[in-house]
Amino acid sequence: MSEIRFDGRVAVVTGAGGGLGREHALLLASRGAQVVVNDLGGAPDGTGQGRTPADQVVEEIEAAGGTAVANYDSVAKPAGGESIVRSALENFGQVDIVINNAGILRDKSLAKLSPEELELVLDVHLKGAFYVSQPAFRAMKERGYGRLLFTTSAAGLFGNFGQSNYAAAKLGLVGLCRVLSLEGAKYEIRANVIAPLARTRMTEGLLGKLGERLDPAQVCGLAAYLVSEECPLSHRVFSVGGGQIARVFIGLSEGWFAGRDRVPSVEEVRDHMDEILSTEEFIVPESVADETRRLVGLYRD
Repeated sequence: MSEIRFDGRVAVVTGAGGGLGREHALLLASRGAQVVVNDLGGAPDGTGQGRTPADQVVEEIEAAGGTAVANYDSVAKPAGGESIVRSALENFGQVDIVINNAGILRDKSLAKLSPEELELVLDVHLKGAFYVSQPAFRAMKERGYGRLLFTTSAAGLFGNFGQSNYAAAKLGLVGLCRVLSLEGAKYEIRANVIAPLARTRMTEGLLGKLGERLDPAQVCGLAAYLVSEECPLSHRVFSVGGGQIARVFIGLSEGWFAGRDRVPSVEEVRDHMDEILSTEEFIVPESVADETRRLVGLYRD
């Protein structure tokens, strides 16, 4: 089988000064990509900054014979996102791949969460991915090629106590990705999402002994495939970690149809809840249009 390579491709990896981002950057560079290593250099809670993390990853890449430049901008502001993409364009002339990996944690139960702690997490995870992806998407459209990868979390997909801010941001990324996958389709721009389970600075102390088995490098094979030219997939979400890779999807069950032009009563809803909840028959919509088409079919003469 042929090796998947990234020669001639330019990749931007945010939050690449350590953990998953570092592994993404190292793998892409080892297979020929020119890499922008972005990292603010702050703590897991978003405080502080420094150049050392990004610089060290660039040094690792160059020592192995690869090509990379460091970028220290915050993804949390529009100007930061523009600057990160500009680093790729000015140093390498194009941007083909964006892996949105930067993140912080401010865990609190909902009753104790402050507006500031909500905004900080949304700014980095959700808005940050938007601020980097938008200028990159524009550049990709001009060249007729691009690969976008977003990093969600099991907390966003399934829920986790004390992470309402983080979960909201992470599930928002799924919606963002799915819209971009539709808007980018005719330009050969594909967008997918991964939900990693790995040992990083952000997960230390949360995973217990299992964390010792969850090497972040175990996530990167999937990530690299999804941003490769060979990958035909878009609009997909994957759970990945510890050697396990699985598709995550939002399904729409067959449900219960009350009948044309009828207003279901409260009691009818109660009495048909088993049918509504049943997952024996379902579809996996690719867009709002798929859900609408199904309803149109019920009303078709």
